[in-house]
Amino acid sequence: MWDEPLVLGGRSFRSRLIVGTGKYPSFDLMRRCHEVSGTEMVTVAVRRIDLSKQGESLLDFIDTSRITLLPNTAGCYTADEAVRTAYLAREAGLGEFIKLEVIGDEKTLFPDVQGLLEATKTLAREGFVVLPYTNDDPVVAKRLEESGAAAVMPLGAPIGSGMGIRNPYNIRIILEAAAVPVIVDAGVGTASDAAVAMELGCHGVLMNTAIAQARDPEAMAEAMKLAVEAGRLASKAGRIPRKLYATASSPLEGIPDWAPAP
Repeated sequence: MWDEPLVLGGRSFRSRLIVGTGKYPSFDLMRRCHEVSGTEMVTVAVRRIDLSKQGESLLDFIDTSRITLLPNTAGCYTADEAVRTAYLAREAGLGEFIKLEVIGDEKTLFPDVQGLLEATKTLAREGFVVLPYTNDDPVVAKRLEESGAAAVMPLGAPIGSGMGIRNPYNIRIILEAAAVPVIVDAGVGTASDAAVAMELGCHGVLMNTAIAQARDPEAMAEAMKLAVEAGRLASKAGRIPRKLYATASSPLEGIPDWAPAP
């Protein structure tokens, strides 16, 4: 089935799976997982990159000829910190895309909504393609869109928790109201979680720990690729309505009167 590409910041992507670069046992394994997943965009924590470009860097293991870098502001707790980190990424040649994180709580890693809105406005005004990590609040998602976000990225569950999509109803409301792509970010634990996000109608899924910390990261990377594709296909195909009672798989219409009942 033909499918339109995912468009972010005027750039088209065939893959709707965005993956991270942290927590892998080695850079080489990370590279292989990127290949198997088919991803065309990976997140990199600006604060983890050796911007001096001296010695081995994780950037050396990313095929930037086909993969777009999505620098993120992980570890930033204020809007000012996040904005400065985004500028640093752009000055280092990492591009205009920025995954914006403004963390409000060290234990839960839930976002600071006020700081997130402030930083989104500033960075969008300065020409960044802003993809903010946010909670699953539809009102906040709309405010981010109005502030210039190129997409909104509600969490499925707390970062690294692997709990899956905890509130699919809020995700559906966000999807109904949003005029920009909705990408589930955080909480995916296994392939069925990614499929659920896509079946809900999300435009993409972003994950890191579910692949990097799996017993077999390469196998999980392939599973995630297939899950995202299957979920997208199912979403476009349309699920049947849920019913309380059974409906016979073999319809009775047209059966001759003399035929035995099924």
